[in-house]
Amino acid sequence: ARFAWILLTPALIAFMAVAFVPILRTIWLSLHDYRLNRPGQETFVGLRNYIDLFTNPEGHLLNGLWATVRFTVASVGIELVLGIAIALLLHRAFWGRGAVRASVLIPWAIPTAISGLMWKFMFDDRLGLFNALLLRVGLIDSYQAWRGDPTTAWMAIVAADVWKMTPFVALLILAGLQVIPADIYEAARVDGASAWTTFRRITLPLLKPSILVVLVFRTMDSFRAFDIIFVMTGGASGTETAAVYAYKTMMRYLDFGNGSAISIILFICVLAINFFYVKILGANLGKEA
Repeated sequence: ARFAWILLTPALIAFMAVAFVPILRTIWLSLHDYRLNRPGQETFVGLRNYIDLFTNPEGHLLNGLWATVRFTVASVGIELVLGIAIALLLHRAFWGRGAVRASVLIPWAIPTAISGLMWKFMFDDRLGLFNALLLRVGLIDSYQAWRGDPTTAWMAIVAADVWKMTPFVALLILAGLQVIPADIYEAARVDGASAWTTFRRITLPLLKPSILVVLVFRTMDSFRAFDIIFVMTGGASGTETAAVYAYKTMMRYLDFGNGSAISIILFICVLAINFFYVKILGANLGKEA
């Protein structure tokens, strides 16, 4: 055990330097009135930044957290359903399966900023692909500002995120499908179980560990999503999540105290989500096993 700790020590030191030092620095900034336009004038204010954020009459933080929750629930829910469906299709044996599996991952491989720009152009109110298609088939009679209305703006953002991240979900679910023994399905077929019964009684319960991994990774990623939202709308039209609000506070208003406090609140929310998934859902999986 001592030799193992000796081997792990360099990696642990590097991890602490990369992860914990910035976190401690952010906590320190969140407890100060620190503005870049007033260098050398930072003062310790304790929890005042946090209190101001939650008691702000305009409610920017609370609105941002609510927008974050809505985006997370919508995107993760749709990605999970589509990911399971795609994984079940890719798990079947057919000609060219390897090429199809590789091509499905292309959206996930595209950088998020690039995919955000692609979908931004497709939903453009003048030259967008969706306006052109809907006009041609007669569903609309004039160009629509999709990113100018809160409802359609969120639909566009969720569609872009689902298009990009569903292949990642399908890949994780497919990995879980491939470790399920084939003789279980043979026994179900011998017993006369239907496809829906087999999926509900065999596939879905045995996929719960993979689904837990998907939920942990995708929920944490969606809760702190910034780039795709910032590229497509810049936080306008009611799409300002907590991460976008933190960026604007720090970079536009140069208020690193309040911006750091928002970041710490997001960090705590992500930790709570991770705790819920791993401790509660993970414990249930352990009991079932």
